[in-house]
Amino acid sequence: MADPRTIRALLQATAPWLTQRGADNGRTEAELLVGHALSMRRLDLYLDLDRPLSDDEIARCRALVKRRGQGEPLAYITQEREFYGLALHVSPDVLIPRPDTETLVDAALARLPEDVEGVVVDVGTGSGCIALALLQQREGLRAVAVDVSTAALAVARKNAERHGLFDRLELREGDLLSPCRDVVGALLVVSNPPYVLRGSPLLHKDVAAFEPALALYGEDDDGLGHHRRILAAAPAVLHERGAVLLEIGADQQEQARGLLKPPFVAVDVVADLGGHPRVVVLQR
Repeated sequence: MADPRTIRALLQATAPWLTQRGADNGRTEAELLVGHALSMRRLDLYLDLDRPLSDDEIARCRALVKRRGQGEPLAYITQEREFYGLALHVSPDVLIPRPDTETLVDAALARLPEDVEGVVVDVGTGSGCIALALLQQREGLRAVAVDVSTAALAVARKNAERHGLFDRLELREGDLLSPCRDVVGALLVVSNPPYVLRGSPLLHKDVAAFEPALALYGEDDDGLGHHRRILAAAPAVLHERGAVLLEIGADQQEQARGLLKPPFVAVDVVADLGGHPRVVVLQR
């Protein structure tokens, strides 16, 4: 890249450089990276486009842009991602929340009346995105959020405190539902469990390179081993008319329907905004 000396010139040089290296929207990513490096909002960049930059400021910007050019996800560089209207802190200890997972939140909210009171269990909470979105939308709800990773739970706690939701969230460490043996009558069990098969052509190379393998790769030949273990344990914590909602891959619809076993009596697969199968719902 050239050695630009103003915000305007820096953005003009950075945007096409990022686009050439695979960024979906080089201009937007350039603005986010430069804004993060300079501790400026995107609006403030536009209000001060011709401000000269010091050597130190240029060096900070170029360091972040270089990381993005090498494939590191933007959210890990800026340490932030929006999910269901919530600005969330993220780190390489957690999966980056994605719009596809908002389908799971929508499906859960459809089963939770506005005046609902009770508890939901979020298995493999990661950044806390699912549990926190539900708590934000339903004031009478409480959530138990479980993760096997201590570092992930620290991220979830930070996000809960940031949005004033920690008083309705209980974090527990352990494998799937094993820390929830004392939970009774949960309205829902929700989860975005690992489901990707190693070597899957659907997995972007940057995701495989940078996001936590523990949260990506599923068990069993079809990748749905975690789903089966959650379903086996869920009846002990669920209300008698409760449901389990699990995210799945776009190519796992047939296998997901095969998860239906007593005491669950109905199964449905919900598509995301792109029309791909995304959430399997099993009704008790």
